[in-house]
Amino acid sequence: MNIEIKNRSTGKIIISGEYESVSDAISQNTGANFSEADLSEADLSGADIRGADLRYADLSGADIRGADIRGADLRYANLYGADIRRADLSMTDLSRANLSEANLSGANLFEADLSRANFSRADLSEANLSGANIRGADLYGADLSGADLSRADISGADLSRANIRGANIREIRGLTFPNFRA
Repeated sequence: MNIEIKNRSTGKIIISGEYESVSDAISQNTGANFSEADLSEADLSGADIRGADLRYADLSGADIRGADIRGADLRYANLYGADIRRADLSMTDLSRANLSEANLSGANLFEADLSRANFSRADLSEANLSGANIRGADLYGADLSGADLSRADISGADLSRANIRGANIREIRGLTFPNFRA
């Protein structure tokens, strides 16, 4: 099928060609610059997009379940409402990304940079956030039940109305009363 991925700001074509799926197109073009790509509602389930440059990309509503995104650059990306269950995002840069209402249950975010990211009302249940940089992130109303937050730095993060029942907070850094604003 003919797949065309465009820059969401300029409309310029990033890649175009015959691929089995959008996931296949990205996997086969790992050296391409997908920054500002319009991948909203895309099916990237199970995709191998390790190390991809997805800065400022629109992945809102995308299906990214089980994808391998290790080491990718997703700074400022929009992942609002995306399904990212069981994906491997270890050592990924998601700083200042919008993951509001995204489903990241069971995702691996080991040592990821999540600083100043928006996780409001996101599902991070059973996620591995060990060693992650979560400084200044918005976790308002997020579900962190059963998540592994060991060795994570949550300095300045907003955990108001977040569910942390059963979460592993061993050796967590930056946990103070102001994290739980009323």
